[in-house]
Amino acid sequence: MRLPLFSVHDLDATVAWCADGPVGARRFIAESRALADRLPPGNSLLNVCQDRYRFALGFAAGLMTGKVSLQPASQTAETLARIAELHPDAVCLRDDGFTAGDIPCLDFPDLAAVDPAIIEKIPDFPADQLAAILFTSGSTGLPQPHAKRWGKIVANGRAGAFSLGMTQGCHGLVGTVPVQHSYGFESTLLLALHGAAGFWAGKPFYPQDIVAALDAVPRPRMLVTTPFHLSTLLAAQAETGLELPAIDSILSATAPLSAELAARAETATGAPVLEIYGSTETGQIATRRTLDGPVWRLMPGIALHQEGDTTWADGGHIEGRLPLGDRVELRANGEFVLLGRHQDLINIAGKRTSLAWLNHQATAIAGVVDAAFYLPEEEKTDGITRLAAFVVAPGLDRRQLQAELRRRIDPVFMPRPLVLLDKLPRNTTGKLPRNELQALYADWKRRD
Repeated sequence: MRLPLFSVHDLDATVAWCADGPVGARRFIAESRALADRLPPGNSLLNVCQDRYRFALGFAAGLMTGKVSLQPASQTAETLARIAELHPDAVCLRDDGFTAGDIPCLDFPDLAAVDPAIIEKIPDFPADQLAAILFTSGSTGLPQPHAKRWGKIVANGRAGAFSLGMTQGCHGLVGTVPVQHSYGFESTLLLALHGAAGFWAGKPFYPQDIVAALDAVPRPRMLVTTPFHLSTLLAAQAETGLELPAIDSILSATAPLSAELAARAETATGAPVLEIYGSTETGQIATRRTLDGPVWRLMPGIALHQEGDTTWADGGHIEGRLPLGDRVELRANGEFVLLGRHQDLINIAGKRTSLAWLNHQATAIAGVVDAAFYLPEEEKTDGITRLAAFVVAPGLDRRQLQAELRRRIDPVFMPRPLVLLDKLPRNTTGKLPRNELQALYADWKRRD
């Protein structure tokens, strides 16, 4: 069985918007073929292109040459060393002078001379072709690889397009998340390949850049973002009067989105705020509108099953049968409620809570911009493990924060220490890897 590169678009449809204007499917295919001709031998392509359009061309060129696309969510030296060990034939495709350690690099070539007129049909590929290997972010340990076949990738894109209402027309997608990350890959590139959508080539981060990117794509527009990026955008709007272009929907993932933040976003933009639930292992599996409540609805073909405290997912675009990292309450008709991550639960002096709940209590304090609780390993005072908290709160001092926290949380969960910082070391998707929190805690101990 073979499946096409594009499921919805014809050769004249727009699949992306770059700085110099829209790009049609015909040009995209022509440039992908030209890039494929320039790729060196080997079976693995580490695609670190920051420009989303160039990444997409590299992904398609890999399909055309039988190269698997290696997509690390983070590009640390440790991750690159692991990739070099697992894929000794890998070559790194880059567009910004990226240094890939021991992996040889290929600078993205100039493809301006290609002739789109030579393209007469949309290429297709075997459903069982290994197309991509996505790596976990490493937020809880060593990044782990997860293989994705082309047939499952196509099913993933089609399921996302159906669940988000992107099967007709042409939606303009602006993503603040890197396309190498599973969420950015699914909700920008795959929606363009297998839904009625096209993506903005850049990866805007600052609020002004997000506004410019939204202005560059036609309506209906979807902003594909994270709670951290969304909060920053709304804060800039409130503080500076930044004028947002019309947005027709907002999509969020990578971290829990509070109803309070979703309500602020909907008030500011008039657009519904939707969420995607999934993981690198399973891919996206469910959606919800945040303000409709805690219930999630599964994407087509996906099923959940429970065995003890573990919930397993299979069917649809999932590669095999995989456990979820969250505690889940199953409902009827493919619906469920998340109860928190297994690794997030803590028990101190017989009292239970979650780090996510504590983080929410801290960020709910007026003046707190960001916060993260951390449970040190094997650190005990009087036989009790003590939490630490790292807080960004310009204008507040430690005593004020402690007083506000005492109003919200049990005394046994009060952080000792409570460390004030200018910012937290979040990665490009807004996550805080555990190793970064470990480093912050170790730095505090050295200074204490």
